[in-house]
Amino acid sequence: MGVCHSLRSRVIGPQSSIAYTGRGGGTGGTEGDQGHADLASDPQLRDRLRAEEKARMKAENKRSRSIDKTLKAEKREYKQTHRLLLLGAGESGKSTIVKQMRILHVNGFNAEEKKQKIQDIKNNIKEAIETIVAAMSTLAPPVQLASPENQFRIEYILNLVNQKDFEFTAEFYEHTKILWQDEGVKACYERSNEYQLIDCAQYFLDKIDIVKQSDYSPPDQDLLRCRVLTSGIFETRFQVDKVNFHMFDVGGQRDERRKWIQCFNDVTAIIFVVASSSYNMVIREDNQTNRLQEALNLFKNIWNNRWLRTISVILFLNKQDLLAEKVLAGKSKIEEYFPEFARYTTPDDATPEPGEDPRVTRAKYFIRDEFLRISTASGDGRHYCYPHFTCAVDTENIRRVFNDCRDIIQRMHLRQYELL
Repeated sequence: MGVCHSLRSRVIGPQSSIAYTGRGGGTGGTEGDQGHADLASDPQLRDRLRAEEKARMKAENKRSRSIDKTLKAEKREYKQTHRLLLLGAGESGKSTIVKQMRILHVNGFNAEEKKQKIQDIKNNIKEAIETIVAAMSTLAPPVQLASPENQFRIEYILNLVNQKDFEFTAEFYEHTKILWQDEGVKACYERSNEYQLIDCAQYFLDKIDIVKQSDYSPPDQDLLRCRVLTSGIFETRFQVDKVNFHMFDVGGQRDERRKWIQCFNDVTAIIFVVASSSYNMVIREDNQTNRLQEALNLFKNIWNNRWLRTISVILFLNKQDLLAEKVLAGKSKIEEYFPEFARYTTPDDATPEPGEDPRVTRAKYFIRDEFLRISTASGDGRHYCYPHFTCAVDTENIRRVFNDCRDIIQRMHLRQYELL
């Protein structure tokens, strides 16, 4: 029936207004009758049309099989792909983890990408010195310059705050370098937990003479340290031992979290990243809430989310290098922000790094156990928390930690598709 209909459509055409012979034998037109007559009287025409129709049907069937094959292959690839969702509060180090995956598994960054990052690195230097010198007069008590004759340099820097399309001149680098060497500016930097300062401030301010060179090309460590606010959702694809991974990095600031729900579908595992060193800092959003407490609250919300009750969480207790610096400096004690730390003793399962100070071991395990208290208090056996101590700017550390996590992720993936 399909063939006859198609033949008729080809001869007559779907838009034709042709009258047919009525039952009484009257004719309502001659064009359609002539077409039928042509088919009846010309077997070659009839055979040619049938051959064309057969070829068309064959082509359509071939195209349909090709589409089915492609869909099946895509479905197979989708099922074989491990989808990892990076979550955590702002400035916890999520984007740095993604950069490490690129360095370790996607041939790093090419020359053009490095060139584009130079501007971001210079902007980090500008933001760092602006933030520090602006804070000197707003802290309580305020901080004075060690060399008052440098005051005009501060005024120069503060005049740049709202300038767009700023040119990084030799004058800017000179003022910034001299200010950074001032002991008063250094003293203000030491109180950076009292205001909002990017983590990479000291790193890049120490490298001014290198960054300002016209032939400067940032090495991997500079790319890892560079801070750019993440807004939106970024996907990075990479392969490890023929296993496909898709890693989704989502902005961690409060106004970005509404976008997280878009990524929850069919996730293999959540990697929750915590800035362990943030115990004495407040979030940018309100300059009031403790950053580590914000991370704990966020972790609790994710852990108890009814849509995520079957998705396990790999916990990256990040910025261990900065945590160790703060603990050993002894200026900001954890118990001043988390009183329960005063009663905390290092657990028996603690495995310190070689040469690690016991004070650092106690601090990092306290933070770990604060998160594990949440996961064990409301766990129902359907998802688990796997903690790891990380330093996102240390490539070897991330290589080792991610290798340790791969077996966990593989088990989660098999369980996801009911293969385990």
